[in-house]
Amino acid sequence: MDDFLARLNDQERQRYQKLLRLRERGINPYPLRVSRTHTAREAIDAFTRGETLQGIQLVGRLVALREMGKLAFAHVQDGTAKIQWMFRKDVVGEEQYAFLLKDLDLGDFVGATGDIMRTKTGEITLHVTRFELLAKTLSPLPEKWHGLKDIETRYRQRYLDLLANESVREVFIKRSKIVTAMRQYLDSHGFLEVETPVLQPLYGGAAAEPFITHHNKLDRDMYLRIADELYLKRLLVGGFERVYEIGKDFRNEGIDFRHNPEFTMMECYQAYGDYTTMMTLVEELYAACALAANGTLQITYQGHAIDLTPPWPRVTMRDLILQHCGVDIEADTDLPALRQRIAALNLHVEPQPTWGKQVDKLFSTFVEPKLIQPTLVIDYPEEISPFAKKKPDNPRFVERFEAYAACMELGNAFTELNDPLDQYARFLAQAEQRRAGDKEAHQVDLDFIQALMHGMPPTGGLGVGVDRMVMLLTDQPSIREVILFPQLRN
Repeated sequence: MDDFLARLNDQERQRYQKLLRLRERGINPYPLRVSRTHTAREAIDAFTRGETLQGIQLVGRLVALREMGKLAFAHVQDGTAKIQWMFRKDVVGEEQYAFLLKDLDLGDFVGATGDIMRTKTGEITLHVTRFELLAKTLSPLPEKWHGLKDIETRYRQRYLDLLANESVREVFIKRSKIVTAMRQYLDSHGFLEVETPVLQPLYGGAAAEPFITHHNKLDRDMYLRIADELYLKRLLVGGFERVYEIGKDFRNEGIDFRHNPEFTMMECYQAYGDYTTMMTLVEELYAACALAANGTLQITYQGHAIDLTPPWPRVTMRDLILQHCGVDIEADTDLPALRQRIAALNLHVEPQPTWGKQVDKLFSTFVEPKLIQPTLVIDYPEEISPFAKKKPDNPRFVERFEAYAACMELGNAFTELNDPLDQYARFLAQAEQRRAGDKEAHQVDLDFIQALMHGMPPTGGLGVGVDRMVMLLTDQPSIREVILFPQLRN
């Protein structure tokens, strides 16, 4: 306890002394139970409709208190609204009135019984007949309830951010609406929500480094999943035709305004579909979520007007790279030729170890920053798409698209590879890249090959980053603004 007291600042010590005095007087500052008949919003709405509300019980956090002689007014906030409470000394009694003024602090949780009325100034108010302390607050509210601006404090102590900034609470209310709309859309289109392992003996489904842990009883290393893909496809082998999962993935990568090591993905797979099926799905899914969050498909993101109305333009990766930096990836089809072309055009782009990765770096450097309006970028190099079917007329490319808007990738989709021999060959090629030093290359997953050998129907698959969707639909510049408790550097 001495160590605890040593940590308190002056304000916290004063509140702690109040807490001790309450206990000395036999008052429990943290009672077991509380009664409530209405939320603040319910009381306000009911009174506005003309209902008589007498003897109701409200609860909430004390956020403002002012004394006017034998009369005091408070504002109390619950999870739905803020409402004024009025205390008359001759009604609550002299002892309780003194308790209100001397023993309560802003931030304390209180409960009261009373009648709803309207004051002379027109404010809907609870006329309190009796009240009690529900939870004593030892630390004061941030910046006297006028808002919290410090970025480090906002992220590290998100509870203070939520308390001080109503706009932050609104972002996470919208996030919930977005996820609900996503589920409703998929459910209404015949998809079954499932759960697949987060802790996996072998990771796969994306190009990323995993987090590694150890299972003591089994004495083996395990991995936090980097994607849901390979387990969801196993379910199609097992007979399900439409499945989806909304859950956490983990990638041991850097942290920036678009990346967090722990993030939320929605992956769905539709038997007898292809990447064109997924194009329609992602457009409709985004429209449904935008309407749920904002009631419109015309949004603003960081000053840019964006129209999410389907259909979105479909443009090949090759055409976009040619348009924005002058390189024709169908002409320069090996790494030396591509590097020579980059040098000839005096393009400043980070060198990559393979042709496919160099193409991808050209795209991310010169094209991605230009994709403000929703766009479906189609037909990617096979080298960087180990789970997508090759295009019959040009096998160096695959039936894959990524959805972009606001210069961000928002989704990734394939005509899924279901040929076990081709998939095995792709795994072997990835293994070669891994031996050459690519830590993000896939490992060979023989169990997945065995599953494909039992037969997977023609399939379209889609992955959508939920956090980035929320960023776009709530006009937030950083992924940390849409994750309640983001990972931060020390």
